[in-house]
Amino acid sequence: MASSFPGVIAFAFLSIMILAGTFLRARVPILRNGLVPASLIGGLLGFALVSVDWSLGYRSSDFAAFTFHFFTLSFMSLCLTGSDPSRSGGGSIVPGGTWLSVIWVMSLVMQALIGLAVVAGYNAVTGEFLSEYLGIIVTHGFTQGPGQALAMGSIWEAEMGITNAMNFGLIYASVGFVAAFAIGVPMARYAIRRGLNANRAARIDEAFLSGLLPRDSNVSAGRQITHPGNVDTLAFHIGILGIAYVVTDQYLQFMQPIAAQVNLAGVNFGLVFSHNLFFFHGLMVCVLLRTLLDKTGLGHFIDDETQRRITGASVDLMVVATLMSIEFALLSAFIVPILLVCLAVTFCTAALCFLFGRQLSSLGIERAITAFGCCCGSTGSGLLLLRILDPDLSSGIGKELAFFNIAILLVGFHVLMLMAPILPSYSLLSVGVVYGGTFVVGAVALVVLGRRMAAADAGVA
Repeated sequence: MASSFPGVIAFAFLSIMILAGTFLRARVPILRNGLVPASLIGGLLGFALVSVDWSLGYRSSDFAAFTFHFFTLSFMSLCLTGSDPSRSGGGSIVPGGTWLSVIWVMSLVMQALIGLAVVAGYNAVTGEFLSEYLGIIVTHGFTQGPGQALAMGSIWEAEMGITNAMNFGLIYASVGFVAAFAIGVPMARYAIRRGLNANRAARIDEAFLSGLLPRDSNVSAGRQITHPGNVDTLAFHIGILGIAYVVTDQYLQFMQPIAAQVNLAGVNFGLVFSHNLFFFHGLMVCVLLRTLLDKTGLGHFIDDETQRRITGASVDLMVVATLMSIEFALLSAFIVPILLVCLAVTFCTAALCFLFGRQLSSLGIERAITAFGCCCGSTGSGLLLLRILDPDLSSGIGKELAFFNIAILLVGFHVLMLMAPILPSYSLLSVGVVYGGTFVVGAVALVVLGRRMAAADAGVA
């Protein structure tokens, strides 16, 4: 049995970092006042321990698989979560959800072009030759998150010959989480102080600062679905998620050899159905599964609050694993181009989200900060930033995020499914034209959509 322990102990070590992060958040003033999430603190601590070889013999590569799977699980679990009418601010969620989706796709293409431009400029100034695609992959780390950075990086590295693509993607994803909170939290605090947010009940109290609820807190962790004498409710929900995972796996195993017989522009179409893109296919399976359960009257067997706990836990573990997956040697070797790319992307993403957010007649700061969190980390970081401004999610933006997670697959289909997996097979000119065109179309769509939302708000008023 001894051979079965390494993976389990690696997971245990990963989990301990969350506890360490929770303790440090509660005790260290600068971390409390900065509202730094425990997962981010624990991940940075874990990265430090791995870098100095105080990690029980584990290396950064031992935590990469956890990053991929917890990222995938977090989004699949999110799609199994139904809508909660009690959390709606009233009205349709489609306009706001569409606004979030369009700005996310604009960020996706904009960050890729910025990464391309920065690396090209770096090469021109230094005389070095760093693949421009190592700049482009920043968008899969920032806008899409560590799971997709790992997935795209592994495909580009193995199939397209882009050396270090996977490690660059993980580093970008890690910096993205830091950027999301380094800028998002101060902006949220500023909005509360100036009264820019709609939810006047928002406040940063002792529990929020320490990250720990008081002893007499009675916050619900979910509704019991099964009798404890039969099976635990959490185990029951994990089983439902397991169904989705197995169905997705079998679907990919069925489709991959069929798709592998098709070649597009010299690239095997089977890559689209590889397990590296499990995330995309898993989302669709979970949406169909949840729809099927609702249509057959079985939707009540999923408690949404319990499902959110699974999603939240997956996000926390994903963040820690991402930071612990960074290879210190590679980071130090390419620190200058990596920092240049990350600084440029962070600045431009903030400008994109907050400038377009200002054009909205209502909930502009809430949507802007939420979008910034999603475009620098994941939906989980966007939701966490939103909760600072809207702790009880009374604005309805929480529901817009549920719509957003599906809509981005449609709005960005041509990039996400047709180009991104095999992007190095396209010329840089083609990438620039398609991505630049997508950004321009998105900007026009946001202006039109903003005006329609303003007109709708005026009609309600």
